Amino acid sequence: MKFWSGYQRQIREDGRCRSMWVPRVRCDRCRATHALLPAFVLVGRLDVVETVGGVLEAVVEGPGGVRPAAANVQVPHTTARGWLRRFGSLAPELAVAFAALAADLGGAVMAPFPAAPRAALAAIGGAWRAVVAFPGWLGANRWRFVSAVTGGRLIATNMNSPYLIVGKRRFMPPVPMKGQNR
Repeated sequence: MKFWSGYQRQIREDGRCRSMWVPRVRCDRCRATHALLPAFVLVGRLDVVETVGGVLEAVVEGPGGVRPAAANVQVPHTTARGWLRRFGSLAPELAVAFAALAADLGGAVMAPFPAAPRAALAAIGGAWRAVVAFPGWLGANRWRFVSAVTGGRLIATNMNSPYLIVGKRRFMPPVPMKGQNR
């Protein structure tokens, strides 16, 4: 891997937008380039992970709704609502993945919750409690840890590529047409 230029990207923290430089690296063997996002940045999201995580916690665990949580962190309520919808759709997978991570790290085994978003937050908390037992993690932030574990794709719009890659060729998997027999 070698450094391969980069690009400017906007981030919003505490209601203020700033520009940051995101370096890219290139693999000499496969010639693919990758952005090196810091742990406080989420893929495809303007706001930093602490802001997103704070809204998720406030709405899922708290008595308030989306509007007060969004107002507290100075983001539009429609943006916060989008985060919650995406988190809700990914919550079952996140709950299982972070519960497994917590168990692998020597943490407590998670009991299932009836609501998937609450289960996901509990599993994230369990994994976080397990990882801070290791040296060097205590000073880190829980939501940055989550971003690092998910590769910045905590609430990304596309978790896995729909393409099958064989060699250097990409193939779209067959999608049945409406009414077509399978």
